[in-house]
Amino acid sequence: MDDFYTEQLIKKQADSKDTLKKAGLIVLTVLSVLLVFAIPVGIIFPVVMIVVDVLVFSNMNVEYEYVFVNGDLDIDKIMNKSRRKRMFSVDADQMELLAPVGAVELMQYKKVRTYDYTSGKNHAEIYALIASNKGELCKVLFEPNETIIEGFFVKAPRKVIRK
Repeated sequence: MDDFYTEQLIKKQADSKDTLKKAGLIVLTVLSVLLVFAIPVGIIFPVVMIVVDVLVFSNMNVEYEYVFVNGDLDIDKIMNKSRRKRMFSVDADQMELLAPVGAVELMQYKKVRTYDYTSGKNHAEIYALIASNKGELCKVLFEPNETIIEGFFVKAPRKVIRK
């Protein structure tokens, strides 16, 4: 059999936006506790805020899983290591270009809708995948390993630019 299969798991790092969300929720929770002293019936506010904090904090623990099987790439978002959601799926036939971010060939796709499924690390090797998704072009940023890049190269060598 000539099955080509690989999977890769990328943990997303918390960025400044996530930190601001967490800080804002903590401040709102503390304020809701202080509100109880002013309005005794307001005990429901801290309870609601604690539930919201737990849900939001757990959903900020994100990993992306890239699964490549015989020219098909699926990108799933895994939240809190318990819930999975399919974010993007593409076949090598739908792909127009796979290139490292910063490649000259990507210049013509600047205004295309962009989806970011990267870890957020500074020195990560990020690739852009240009593909047709639901009738429109989109750019997907992700961090494929060499096996995924090689798999796309085997399926569509003219559409892949390697570093």
